[in-house]
Amino acid sequence: MAIARQPILDAKRNVFGYELFDRSMENNVYTAASDAALLFNLLSNADSEMRNTSKTIFINCTHQTLAGGHLELIEPDRVVLEIPPMPEDQSEPEDIETFLQTMIGVHQRGFRLAFDQSVMRPAYANWLPLASFVKVDVTCVSAAQMKAIATDLAAQPAIQLVAEKIETLEQFDAALFVGAKLFQGYWFARPVLVKGQTIRPAQAAIIHLINLVRKQASTTEIEEVFKHDPTLSFNLLRFINSAGFGLSCEITSFRHAVMLLGLKKLFRWAALLMTTSGSAGVSPAVGQAAVVRGRLMELLAEQLLSPEECDNAFVVGIFSLLDTMLGMPLGDALESISLPQSVTDALLRGKGVLAPFLQLTLACENADDSLFAETATELQLTGDQVNWAHLQALAWADNITS
Repeated sequence: MAIARQPILDAKRNVFGYELFDRSMENNVYTAASDAALLFNLLSNADSEMRNTSKTIFINCTHQTLAGGHLELIEPDRVVLEIPPMPEDQSEPEDIETFLQTMIGVHQRGFRLAFDQSVMRPAYANWLPLASFVKVDVTCVSAAQMKAIATDLAAQPAIQLVAEKIETLEQFDAALFVGAKLFQGYWFARPVLVKGQTIRPAQAAIIHLINLVRKQASTTEIEEVFKHDPTLSFNLLRFINSAGFGLSCEITSFRHAVMLLGLKKLFRWAALLMTTSGSAGVSPAVGQAAVVRGRLMELLAEQLLSPEECDNAFVVGIFSLLDTMLGMPLGDALESISLPQSVTDALLRGKGVLAPFLQLTLACENADDSLFAETATELQLTGDQVNWAHLQALAWADNITS
């Protein structure tokens, strides 16, 4: 992944923060990642200057990934999530209102939200109170429109107006005159690539870590795993010291890192690390499929099961391809991992409370209409509910594993 950053400046041209962009190339065309890929991959692998910055980081989101569990790994204090308007085919009032609930949840967890100028339209009136920033593309609005937006926002001092795509001194002066507080564009600085290197730990070490976490082992036992695996410890310290955690001092102790992260976040970090690390001879598509299964099962279970069993549903999905990833029978692979009974029942025996969710997930994957109808009916889920969850899971996994 090639990541670029562009500074966002205040009126005195001091750096307020950075917006991060995916600048990976596919067939000589730049691709665009969203929050999932950037937060999980970049903040673990970027250079020390970017990881340790005290500045605010702006990350572009998609609607599908905003509710993803990867955000649980990030401290929200220094992260701003840039949220696009609803797509043309989903811009009905009920669609806008439905997505509002997702944003409220993210906002309540402490993330600041940024919107573009479309949030000023009447249809998005309920979104505006959640905004900390409104970004206006100066190349797309007239001077009168810019002034009108600034005037409307002046009544809401908690919202900062960001003038972006500034390419000339005249555009900067005009935006400053009407009341813009922050500025971004080529006139100040073009996006600069952030150097980074991915170092992949052995999957055996990750599985051993997951095993200890699931058994709720002591911090001392977990610390020993990191002491014996340099690549695993390197990934942990680089992640915990990333700007996404917003720590005021660098963490150099494995024990301190484990205690800060906590067992629940440590498990999710390790599970995602395993599926994005890849094994020799195993297609990256296998890890992506596992992430899709885990996220889909988690989304489906959210509507019917307790939070603990939702976590277990994620485990079932993400470990359902463990045999392929590790090149051994699933039963043998699971022998080395301590897992809840409901997880092993679903994976090895096709029984228990989580088994129907796995069957429904496989039906979605294989386009098995008969099994889909049977299991959806059993779980009292509509086809629309399952299909929407599947789309969300596909989008989330695509960003996590890109």
